[in-house]
Amino acid sequence: MTSTRSISATALGRGLRKRCPHCGEGQLFSAWKQFERYAMCGLVYTRNPGDTWAFTVVGDRLPIGAIIILIYFGILRSHPVLGTIMMAVAVAVLVWTAPNRWGVGIALHYLSRVYWPDPADPLAPAP
Repeated sequence: MTSTRSISATALGRGLRKRCPHCGEGQLFSAWKQFERYAMCGLVYTRNPGDTWAFTVVGDRLPIGAIIILIYFGILRSHPVLGTIMMAVAVAVLVWTAPNRWGVGIALHYLSRVYWPDPADPLAPAP
């Protein structure tokens, strides 16, 4: 039997690579649009609209807000040029890595479904 840590690390790695957290094959996104499900393994990525909000807000939006606040109130106030450059770089990196971060949120949601199953959940059988 595979350990819990191994399952979690595998699913999170797949999400980070924008792949299906269940089987690792299917893509989560087409450009900026999220797919509803992966046809080959049958996993529905987001069972109910809004299921991933907690993972998105806590794992993505709060750290982004903290980074922007630290740059704005810390560096930008004392060193305007450096702060402006850091803010531009931070925004570029945040936009560039958005699908990867969202993939991790989908993987975290998938893991919550694996560890706390709901009988009505259409979670695909293990590959």
